[in-house]
Amino acid sequence: MFLQIPTTMVADTLTSAAAEAPQVVEMNYFDMAMKGGPIIMIPLLILSIIAVYIFIERLVTIRKASKEDKDFMNRIKDYITDGKIDSATKLCQKTNTPSARMIEKGISRLGKPMNDVLVAIENVGNIETNKLEKGFNMLATIAGGAPMLGFLGTVMGMVQAFFDMANAGNNVDITVLSNGIYTAMITTVAGLVVGIVAYFAYNYLVSKLDSVVQKMELKTMEFMDLLNEPV
Repeated sequence: MFLQIPTTMVADTLTSAAAEAPQVVEMNYFDMAMKGGPIIMIPLLILSIIAVYIFIERLVTIRKASKEDKDFMNRIKDYITDGKIDSATKLCQKTNTPSARMIEKGISRLGKPMNDVLVAIENVGNIETNKLEKGFNMLATIAGGAPMLGFLGTVMGMVQAFFDMANAGNNVDITVLSNGIYTAMITTVAGLVVGIVAYFAYNYLVSKLDSVVQKMELKTMEFMDLLNEPV
């Protein structure tokens, strides 16, 4: 004969097992960030906002600088060949790009030695490049400084955790110690996140700027070749 187990006993056993089963605690990133402490987390938040602003603002500016009319140099060549210097100058002003401003400076030096024309164009090119690089140093500083700031927060948190442990004497609670270390490590994570994002943003902008500089150099070579063409 099979043993007859009451249904209520089975239900009570299952309920007891479910109650004793460990509950899965999910990590809440917002709560985790709040535990990092305002002394370090607020500066990291400010740095992240600055980094995002610089990246978006510079990206828009560089993209505008890279857009040009494909027929720009052909039209400049036609104007200069026909002796329409004013029309060439107006076209440069209308185009309003770094390359166009360089060509405009070169046009204003027509009639002078070729070396003087080239130097004038290169000076404008350097000025335009510096304008496009505005904010790059700050972005690079954030990329390098944010992780160090986060590590500083971790060291401060570890010092506080071990200080509390030393004061607790023989009544050290491993849970309290682990919570202190967990909280301290949050600032390192936050600093690394901000630093990594800023680092990739900086290098992406540098690559875009290099592309614009190459176009500027190409336009300079085309313009100098135009002036060296036999009449």
